Amino acid sequence: MHAEVDEWVRKAFETSADECLALIDEAKEILDEEKEAREGSGLVRISPQAVRNVVVVGDIHGDMESFVHILKDIAAINADRIVFLGDYGDRGSESVEVYYVLLKLKVSDGKGEQKEKKIIMLRGNHEGPPDMPVMPHDLPFLFTKKYGVRGKEGYEKIKELWECLPYCVLVEGRYLMLHGGLPLNVASIKDIAFAHDSHPASSNFEEILWSDPVEGKGDFYSMRGAGRMFGEDVTERGLRAVGVKTLIRSHEPCEGVEVRQGGKVLTLFSRKGSPYFNTRAAYLILDENALMEAKDAEELARSAARIW
Repeated sequence: MHAEVDEWVRKAFETSADECLALIDEAKEILDEEKEAREGSGLVRISPQAVRNVVVVGDIHGDMESFVHILKDIAAINADRIVFLGDYGDRGSESVEVYYVLLKLKVSDGKGEQKEKKIIMLRGNHEGPPDMPVMPHDLPFLFTKKYGVRGKEGYEKIKELWECLPYCVLVEGRYLMLHGGLPLNVASIKDIAFAHDSHPASSNFEEILWSDPVEGKGDFYSMRGAGRMFGEDVTERGLRAVGVKTLIRSHEPCEGVEVRQGGKVLTLFSRKGSPYFNTRAAYLILDENALMEAKDAEELARSAARIW
């Protein structure tokens, strides 16, 4: 993968607007097919018995250096799945270029005949629907800066692509992965899998993209202006309803990994520097040991996190 990544990065900074727009279209076609295969569900299921390892990557936010580090670092392990937890652009000046490399990776994966795709791109709050905007939102300006008037077309295409993305991964009996947090009202995995369909009548989709964990019990409004702050009782109830041990999420800056709520929640952050000023970043490698038996966040932070 090293040579491919180097070539994709070079092209990301040199490619024309036409090439970039064509890549977005090609990736969207693949993502459309995957969504159709999921019958509209936002959930991707992974059987822990069917894979040897799963790599999990948190927020990238336009940090090409961290993104390339991760891709080259995991090249040797031949990952069966790579799960990206969302927030690919904004906050970083190379957001458009990160999208280019990410979509190259996705398109390369999507051309095979294998039923289960290796690259899983989840939707974060920075890939949310129009009624849940983020501020500041740099991506449209970065597209225009790079491609002039054609940049607006590129940004509109990216927004269409977001609508095809799943927003949660279930490693059956082990882990739930999503961007923000567990919804308050989860009776079964269907409440998460079809949260987008019930939006905005239900707040489940908003909470998946925007919510954050807090210590203690209960829940309250988030200072973000969207989502909720959810306590241990919400997490315990939600994890029990979907039949897993640990929630793996991103969304909040930290020094690579952060364990919350007595090991029920692992926060993962995969980019460094301004405007967050964290000095360390991380990704996870869930190997056969972590897939054979569910680990809590403490164990994952100790044995599965790759921090640099």
